[in-house]
This record gives sequence, C-alpha cells and structure tokens, in this order.
Amino acid sequence: MKVTVVPAQITTVEDRVTGNLGMSQMILLAVPIFGGSALFAGLPPVMASALYKYIVIGIITVISCILAIRIKGRILLLWLVMILRYNLRPAYYLYDKRSSVFREVYAPIKDSMPKVAARKKAKVQTLPHISTTDAARIMSLIENPAANLRFATNKRGGLYVRITEIEE
Repeated sequence: MKVTVVPAQITTVEDRVTGNLGMSQMILLAVPIFGGSALFAGLPPVMASALYKYIVIGIITVISCILAIRIKGRILLLWLVMILRYNLRPAYYLYDKRSSVFREVYAPIKDSMPKVAARKKAKVQTLPHISTTDAARIMSLIENPAANLRFATNKRGGLYVRITEIEE
C-alpha cells in the first residue's frame, strides 16, 4: 500500500474512493439512481412506466454526470458554486459609520447618586494687559539667543516663564 505524506497547510485534499473518482463525484453519480427511483415511485402512475418519468430521470442523469467532470482539480459543480458566489456578491461596499446596524442598544443610565450642592465656581483669571513697548521688549528678549528662556510649572499646574539675559 502506498503512503503519501500530506503537508499540514493543504486542507482541501480530496480522497479517491473508486478509481479516479472522489467522494463528491460519487455522490453526484448516485443522485440520479436514488432520485430517479424516488421519482419513479412517487409520480403518477405510481410504480408504473411512463415516458415523462424516463425523460426526467435522463435529464437528471445527464446534468449530474456533467457536474461530476473534473477540471483543474475541481469538479464542475464547485466551479459553478464559486462563480455564483462571485456574481451574487454586492458590486460596491458602502460603509456608513452612522448606521445603527449590529450596534448594541444600551438602556439609559439612571442617576442613582443623590445630588450634591453645587460647587463654587473657580475664579477665571484674566491676563494682564501689556503695553506695546513692553510686548516689543519681551519679543526681543525671547528672540535673543543669549537670553536663557525656561518654562517651569508648579504643583498646581501654574506655568512660569523665566528669562535671564546675559549681558555682554
């Protein structure tokens, strides 16, 4: 008996049942036998010969034999399924992030905490007005490469800007 090692990444290996026929081909060739006998027994006249029964059984046999033909390692039925899936898919993919499809609906949150008295509003600090001459002097200090410009923060988040000028 011949033993063949099949790599793990190949998952579509089809076993040969009889001769060069796979399991799907065997099922396709068995459909006319069982389907034809069911049609012969079920359609009127029951269990009697009629020309239309033979025609229907012959058409089913021809179709299943054609679908069992293997092309490039796949049976024709699988090729037709693949083509149908491709043609039936949507031509355009539209994405709308505002869509509510597949989103979970949450119940509104009820406020179970008792209301606390309103806190005192923090004082809004306004910046002091700087005259034009002072603003020009500050800009010249910042642009001077000899000036040492440092930013420092305190523990409460306040920002301090320190400029030390080295006179030459």
